[in-house]
Amino acid sequence: MKRYIKIEDLCCANCAAKIEKAVSKLEGVNKCTVNFMAEKMLLEYDDSADFDGLFAKIKEIADRIEPECSLSL
Repeated sequence: MKRYIKIEDLCCANCAAKIEKAVSKLEGVNKCTVNFMAEKMLLEYDDSADFDGLFAKIKEIADRIEPECSLSL
């Protein structure tokens, strides 16, 4: 499945890359691409994965790497 997640207030492309790398390692995630300029993430994940659980983990990762940013669907 594919889902776009809005990421606002990222400070730099380096933070976007760190978030992308960390999210890509989550169980159930097939691919994660963060577009810094467009302020969005494309998340490709297994059909059997719990999206709400994934989204909570993604928020934790983003908060740890870039506390100023906010995520929304």
